[in-house]
Formats: sequence, structure tokens, C-alpha cells
Amino acid sequence: MQVLDSSAFIHEYRTEEPTASVPEVHEELSGGHALRFDAMEGSGMHVHVPADDAIRRVRRAARESGDADVLSETDVRLVASAFELDATLVTDDYAMQNVAERLDVAVNPIDREGITEEREWLFQCAGCGRTFDDEADRCPVCGSDLTRKNPS
Repeated sequence: MQVLDSSAFIHEYRTEEPTASVPEVHEELSGGHALRFDAMEGSGMHVHVPADDAIRRVRRAARESGDADVLSETDVRLVASAFELDATLVTDDYAMQNVAERLDVAVNPIDREGITEEREWLFQCAGCGRTFDDEADRCPVCGSDLTRKNPS
């Protein structure tokens, strides 16, 4: 089974395997891409609503990896669906790939090369320059904004 992100519909991804997606993907698509979603649903694509427990696990993994601030609700639900269905996630989104990797969910990138390693992000203060492991909006020392940073 493959769980399809919006990019799969935009790039007209094709597969012979069973497919699934989430209702939020349909809401993100417009025009011909939404029609493609409808056509795939009509020909057997499963529209899946992940359980709350799977969503919580994805959010926890995203917080641990530092990707929580860049994942949309749709992204979370797609990763949760792939996790719950023991499916391959079809996406070009690097943050989704990073979280999926943390949860041992297989990923198939579409139009870009996939990630080569799982990352845990650091958060750096724009004011004092200190770095922190935990995600927050503001620096606990000086109160300036924190930005996500690659630790390497």
C-alpha cells in the first residue's frame, strides 16, 4: 500500500499498488489535481482517517526530531496513515520523510532525491546565539526568536 501526498497528484504519480490518502489532501488540491484525486478514489483509492493514537505518535516523533513546527496538519495525518497502514509514504517533503524515518515508515520520493539521513534539529537564538535541543518560540535566556538549525 502507498499513502499519497499532494505532490503525488500534482506530479501525476502512477503505481500499480493499492493507494490511500487523507481527506485533507483533497482539500489542498484544486482544478485538475482535485479531479485526479476524485478519479483515483473512484477507482479504488482508500481515503483514510488515522486514529488519534497514530497522530499522537507522529506529533511526538516530530517534536523529538525538531520538525513539528514545519509539518502541517495534513502532513501529520499522512505520516500517521502510512504508520497505521504499514504503508509506504509517497512524498517529496523532507520534514515528512525525516519523521517517517524516525517511525520506520518507508518513503518513496517522487520528483526529488529523498533524505539521506535522519536529522535532529537544534534551535538557535537570533539574539544571543545560544543553541538549544528543545523547540520553543523564544529564547529562555534573552527572549529573542529561536530558529531551526542543522547541527552539522
